[in-house]
Amino acid sequence: MTFESFKSSVALNKPPDNASPYLLSLWHDAKGNWEKAHTIIQDIDDRSASWIHAYLHRKEGDISNADYWYHRANKKRPNYSLEEEWNQIARDFLE
Repeated sequence: MTFESFKSSVALNKPPDNASPYLLSLWHDAKGNWEKAHTIIQDIDDRSASWIHAYLHRKEGDISNADYWYHRANKKRPNYSLEEEWNQIARDFLE
C-alpha cells in the first residue's frame, strides 16, 4: 500500500483490509473518530504506538500528556501542523 492509496482510503467506508493497528488508528483519526483511534493505539507498548498516541493527545489539546508520549516515542513535539504530522507518521509506516 502506498501513502497515496492509504490517504485516499479515508474517503471510503472501511479501512484497508491489510492495515496494521498503527494505520487503523490513523485511519480512524482521519475519519474524525478520535476515540476509536485512541482505543486502538493506547495498549500497544512500543515507540511507534507512542508516537501516534502523542499525536492524538496533541490533537486533543492535552499538551502535557502529548509531551509524555513524545518522550516515550523518543521524539520531540513538532512545530508544524497536525496534518503534516499525520502525513509524516503514515509515510513512516508505509515507506
